Formats: sequence, C-alpha cells, structure tokens
Amino acid sequence: MSTITSAMPRRSADLPATHQSLICVALPGLVISSEDGQLTAQGLEGFYRGGRRLLSRCRVRVAGREPLAVQARMVAADRARFVGTVRAAPDAGPDPDLVVERVRHADGTERITLRSSAARPLRLPLEVSLGTDLAELGAVAAGNAGRELPASVHDSGMRWSSPAGHVVVTASPAPTDALASANLLRWEFDLPPGGVRTVELRVRAEGPGFGRVAGHGAARPLAAAQAQGDDPRVGPLLRTCVDDLQALMVRDPAHPTDVLLAAGAPWRCGPAPAEALAAARMALPLGTRLAGGTMRALARTQLALAGTEFGRLPGPLRHMGAGLPPSCTGVEATLLFPVVLAEARRWGLPDQDVAELLPAAERCLQWLRTAAREGPYLPDSGAGGLLRGETQAHAHRAAVLGADLLDAYGRPGGAELREWAGQLRRRFREDFWIEDMSGGRPAAARTADGRRLPHLGSSSAHLLDTGLLGAGSYAPGLLNKVQTEQLARLYGGPGLDSGWGLRTLGVKEVSYSPFGHRTGAVRVQETAVAVAGLAAAGYENEAASLLSGVLAAAQTFAYRLPEMYAGEQRVEGGAPLPHPAACRPAAVAAAAGVCLLVSLAGIRPDTPAATVTLSPMRSAPLGEIGLTGLRVAGHAFSVRVSRLGLAMVEEAADGLQLGG
Repeated sequence: MSTITSAMPRRSADLPATHQSLICVALPGLVISSEDGQLTAQGLEGFYRGGRRLLSRCRVRVAGREPLAVQARMVAADRARFVGTVRAAPDAGPDPDLVVERVRHADGTERITLRSSAARPLRLPLEVSLGTDLAELGAVAAGNAGRELPASVHDSGMRWSSPAGHVVVTASPAPTDALASANLLRWEFDLPPGGVRTVELRVRAEGPGFGRVAGHGAARPLAAAQAQGDDPRVGPLLRTCVDDLQALMVRDPAHPTDVLLAAGAPWRCGPAPAEALAAARMALPLGTRLAGGTMRALARTQLALAGTEFGRLPGPLRHMGAGLPPSCTGVEATLLFPVVLAEARRWGLPDQDVAELLPAAERCLQWLRTAAREGPYLPDSGAGGLLRGETQAHAHRAAVLGADLLDAYGRPGGAELREWAGQLRRRFREDFWIEDMSGGRPAAARTADGRRLPHLGSSSAHLLDTGLLGAGSYAPGLLNKVQTEQLARLYGGPGLDSGWGLRTLGVKEVSYSPFGHRTGAVRVQETAVAVAGLAAAGYENEAASLLSGVLAAAQTFAYRLPEMYAGEQRVEGGAPLPHPAACRPAAVAAAAGVCLLVSLAGIRPDTPAATVTLSPMRSAPLGEIGLTGLRVAGHAFSVRVSRLGLAMVEEAADGLQLGG
C-alpha cells in the first residue's frame, strides 16, 4: 500500500503571513516572492522543490544599484513578472532609461532582461547575488532555516551541498566573473540605444525526494475550458481556476501515472484526502481523469485490517472552531469516495475505471453500515457521541448514491442503504431542526444527551448538496421543502451573506469573528456548495447573491481565489480582507470557481443513459454566458445560457441526447 506524504508544515498560530506574497506553483516546485522581486532570504522567500528551499537569495544590482520596483503581477499560476527601473545614464534626468524585467517560474528558472531607452550607448555591470540554506519549508516558517551554505563555482554558475542534497544554479550566457566567496555572478553588457540583453538562471536540485511536475505534461488531466459572456469577469475566473488546479497537481509517488490535487500553497503542498476528493468532484465538468487518479491513489491507503475501521480512509483531524470538537477528515473522505465515483460515472468515467474502483467504494459503504449500526445516525469518532449535521449530510448522500451505484453493477447492499437513508431523513427532520420565532434553523450538531447546538454557518450548505442521480435528477435531501426554504431565507440575510460570500458563522453568534476560519470567515468551497444547492432547489435569488459576492471578491484577488478571506460586511467601494494564513492557490477554492460558473448552466449529465439535462438559472444573474471546452462522456461539451435564462448545447459527443 502506497502512502502520499508532504514535506510541508502543518498549520501553526505562528505561521508567517503570505497574503502579500506572489506564489508561483507547479508542484513539487514553488517560488515565493515579495512585490519588489528581490529574494533576500527574509521570511519565506525563495525557490522550493519538494518542500525544501533550493535558493533563498537572488538579488539583482545594475550599475551598482537595485532597480526601483514599479510592478509585480502573476502572469500564470506558475510564473510572475517583476518590473523595475534604473536611471543609468548620468544625464538621464528624472526619467528612467533602463527597464529591468524579471520573469520567475516555479520550475526553477528566471529570466532577467535589461531594456535600454537611453539616447547613448551604455556599459552596464549586472550583478546577481545568490545564496541558499537548503532548509525545509517548516524550518523556514519557524525561523530555523540555519545559515547559508558555502558555494563553489560550477560550470557557468554555482553549486551548494548539504546532507539533504545538492543545488546548482547555471546561467546563460555564462557570467564574466563568478565569485564563490561572495556568492556573486557578474556580467558586463554593452547596450546600444534600444538594446536588449537577457540572462537566464536555472535552479536545479540533485538528490532524491524532489519529485516530478504532475500537471504540465503533454496529456493534461483537466480540459482547458473557457468562459465568455456579458460579464467580463467570467473568462479570467475560469482560466485562473483551471490554471491553479493544474499547478496544484501531484503524483502518487508509487504510481506516478495517477495524479491528485494538493490542498494548497504554500502550507499544504501534499494531498488532504477529503479536500482532494471534494475538489476532484467539483472539477468533474473539466473531465474525469483527475477524479479517477484521486480515487485510485486514495484507495491504496484504505484501512484493510479487520475491525470497526475496515474500509475507512485515513485523514487528519480538522479544527472546527469554538463550540465543536475537531472532526475527522478521514470520515469525510470515506463518505465522499462513493459519491465521487457515482457522479464521475454520470460525467463519463469509463466503465472499466468504475469497475476497478467499485470494490474500494463498497468497502467505504461497508464502513458506513458498521459505524451507523446502532441507530439512524453516524456518530463522530472520538467526539463523545456527538452527532454533526454536516456528517449526517455526507453519510446520507453516500448511502443514496452508493445504493444507486451498487444497483447499477448488480452488487448487493443497495436496498439496505436506501432503507437506512430513509430512516435518517425522517429522524433528522425532527431531531436536528430547532424551531424559533424566525422560522427555525438546522442544528450544527446534537450531543449524546440530545441537546441541539444552534450554531449556524456555511457548513449547513452540505444539507443542500444531495448528489446527482440518473436522468438529470438530484437525490432527496435531509431537509423537507419547508426547511429548505427557511435555510435559503437565512442564507439570503445579512447575518450569513457577507456580500463577498457565505460566512462560516453568522454575525449574531457569540463566537463570531470575521477572520475565524470556522467562526466567521468566508470559505469559497462552502459558498459554492450553497450556490449549487440553492440553484438546484429553485432559490435563485439567494444563489445569485452569493455567486455575485464571490465573483466580486475574485476580482479583487486577481481571480486567484484563496481558501478563505474575512467575512466583514461588504460596503460600497470596499474589498474583502485577505486572511494572512490562507492558502492561495487552494484546490477547493479553485474547483469552487469552476462549480460556481457551471451552476449557471445547471449541467446534469447521465453518460450511461447517453443523456444530459440542462437546468440553468432562469434569472441569468450574469447575463449571457458561454462555457466551451468542458467534458461530458469523454468528449468536448459546450453550452450557452441566454439573457432570458435559456440554455442550449453547442457542442457534445455524438449520440448524447438532451434530457427532459
């Protein structure tokens, strides 16, 4: 059984802030830069690979001066562009006459380009000061990186060595001088008026454990889908989300043909099972290869020893904020596995892949039946008999879609799962609903003695995520129609809708904090789950409000959505406050961006029946929108929704019929 690990540190209260950093990602490569483009060995700055800092210092001086930084921006998920200026000529006056451009890639390359606009020829020295400590990211974050290593001149650059491995920086063209004692490469350039000179640096690691890039090969696991429409923001949002998902892909080290998503950069550059499955599920409109690779990799980690834990997927605990104990993400992953397999089959996962993964899904469902054997509810392991509402939603969805999957392949157990799910629905609607003067609300959890915990936040969105069945229909949910309508009303109010998305805890709750990652911040994934669920249930006004909030937030983040941001109320001319410890990019946030846009078209495929049903948002909250290059049934799929809320298929696989 293979294991998938990460060299990245766990979260800590003392993690350095990254919200102002430019983070280029092409895992296992990563480069973290400040806005001036200089790598100074301060904080987290540097080139990383496999969780180890290969280069901590890369400072450029031209004519003895550091360029004045004028612009820094992300060009793509894996590269950033930094522009500085220098007044090089003695009589230049106030106007810069030399532009210094640096394009930095997560794969370990940097191109430094000098462009002269001086009226006369310039003779310029270019100096690049380099250094490394070869420290792990966790040590860097904790301030324990250690001293810089001594350098030696190597080929056309420099080399550093430690017990962890070796790093080589090569330069093209070769420098005029290489001074190991000063860690300095130096060139002398003659630039005529309008002249351009470029130096390329390549950072290369030598040694085990540095990994291979997963998402940028010839066969991309995800389709390069595009969006266009009346709202100009939909195009860059989808493009950036797909780009970020590609950048976050990692390989199962024992089976490198299988790729799955790391949780996010810079802190969680290894897979988190529940988040990898959740992101792969939301990314199904981009193809099923990612979901297939994710499930194969995680199936190899499934607990196989006989006993009550047989069939469960491993996973760490997740802090749930004040009022609730930590939850086990392994339980969430176990319940997601059969759901992702069932829905991937609807989107077009090949039948042989489904058959290969079906035994692992059966083991997940067997674990569910064992864990819930004493009643209609699935208790949290190690939480003193606590029953979480969110966990019941995951369990109910797994049972209903799992039963459908077992029936489709002639496997036993489907009837038992449906009977249990029906019992859970009936009991949940009474036991987990808190009546009050405002119309009631679902409880966050019930204690062992039956006490309902009233905290209301975005985790209740999972009650609306019922799962896709055949013929374009959604599975029944745990809430009845009246309860669903009340939850939609609550989501539409200012207590939960921040104007930037759905808060993880309402503002009237005692524990509310706008930066609390489970007590008030906006988590993009749960907002997307709410939007999709509300739209499917017919509550378009509430869905549209949440969607437009996230879209406005995305624009302020240059369309690279962080996993969370502060839940302060939106005001005219304002912007959402970034969370200083949030991963950006984050897999579930990038996949949520895809989910949000696809929700506008309401695409519900049923590949085994060769049909696809469209149920668009009739209010067309973003006006006309076209989505091209999606994947249904293994072929390109394109759809357009008009300003009147009417959807039409523009491209689809041969034989795929439009359902009713």
